[in-house]
Amino acid sequence: MASSLSSSLLLPLGSASTKSICVNHQSVCCTKIRGLVPRCSSLQSGIRISRTKGSDNSFDLMKRRDVMGLVFVASTLFVDSYGAKGAGLPPEEKPRLCDASCEKELENVPMVTTESGLQYKDIIVGSGPSPPVGFQVAANYVAMVPSGQIFDSSLDKGLPYLFRVGSGQVIKGLDEGIMSMKVGGKRRLYIPGPLAFPKGLNSAPGRPRVAPSSPVVFDVSLEYVPGLETEEE
Repeated sequence: MASSLSSSLLLPLGSASTKSICVNHQSVCCTKIRGLVPRCSSLQSGIRISRTKGSDNSFDLMKRRDVMGLVFVASTLFVDSYGAKGAGLPPEEKPRLCDASCEKELENVPMVTTESGLQYKDIIVGSGPSPPVGFQVAANYVAMVPSGQIFDSSLDKGLPYLFRVGSGQVIKGLDEGIMSMKVGGKRRLYIPGPLAFPKGLNSAPGRPRVAPSSPVVFDVSLEYVPGLETEEE
């Protein structure tokens, strides 16, 4: 196939008269093209072609097509090889606060619904203090669309997220859900559209888009409340 591809790339467009003369036992092949005088040599060293008068344009076109063809074939092989390797990779596993066993246990946890429409399930009920309004908290979170696809996570950053509760620094549903937690606790928040992102969030590479005022799900763990634990002691 490689030899037939190369010969087709060497022929100029619109060529109507060609002859191929091959002597198999000597591995010599000659190709006669209109306007060209062939010089034959063994297939190992290639075929040399000399130009005659009036054939300059055809020869230039032939060289251009040869180079373009080789570039196209090489780039196609590279892309196919790269795609094959990529297709064999398993999907990226993102860290979560609630794994598969946690998900099963969560099915039996009762749902709590607040007056605002926020719903939550406690994965772990903490034993520390609850944060008063205006206090800074350190929390880890995994934010998902209802299908379970993650669109943001503090675990990817490797550090808890710091913010002041009740001061509007985060969406309303997260603010409300954190304030009734205790340090050491872990909770799943089912946040309705009015308490989520009014303007939505644009998608990022590998992350889903969040439509304006659409429901979202947050898994949250309250790590500590700076200053509050010291006062309690």
